[in-house]
Amino acid sequence: MKRVFGVDISKSYFDVVDEKGSHWQFSNDAAGFEKFLKLLSSESLVVMEATGYYHHGLAQFLCRKHIRVAAVNPLSVKRFLQMKLSRIKTDKTDAQGICEYALRNEVRLYTAREAWQVESSQLLSLQELWLKQRTAIRNRLHGEEVLGFPSEAVCNSLFKMLESIDAELKSLEEKLESLILDERREQLELLTSIPGIGKKTAILL
Repeated sequence: MKRVFGVDISKSYFDVVDEKGSHWQFSNDAAGFEKFLKLLSSESLVVMEATGYYHHGLAQFLCRKHIRVAAVNPLSVKRFLQMKLSRIKTDKTDAQGICEYALRNEVRLYTAREAWQVESSQLLSLQELWLKQRTAIRNRLHGEEVLGFPSEAVCNSLFKMLESIDAELKSLEEKLESLILDERREQLELLTSIPGIGKKTAILL
């Protein structure tokens, strides 16, 4: 018999509620993952919200153990609970709501990512962070110039920060390109052979 488990996951622990309303809480680490696994079988479906970093570890672990996993949009779950007029919000009720959502809606199964895919995602995320920082510093430099009396010390410091960020971005780009070439050289070369698609765009694809 298929069992459905709703999971509400946070930094330190995760709450689990099944279709019968039974509730468990486990630590969000390898030990907690193993304890949770003992409740599951090949017929189980584990459903959690796609909550940034927190859900990836458990989802990856369960997929490697051949357990079916779905990571659903938190907004979809929120709207579902609002329609049910559910107002009490705790980790347990959140897990129960996720379970009920999965019982009444079709959910897309999560696919475990390979190590190189996880690292690529991390590199792209860090690259995005540095790009935002660079834009903020450039805006600050522009603001200093608009003042009419820019501080030499401030401008020098900002220029040094820009140089450092540019160096980090170059390093990240080289690492990302190397990673993709090692794992998907043929696809990368095929994409870059298409007019209008450069190496950076191909890597993102």
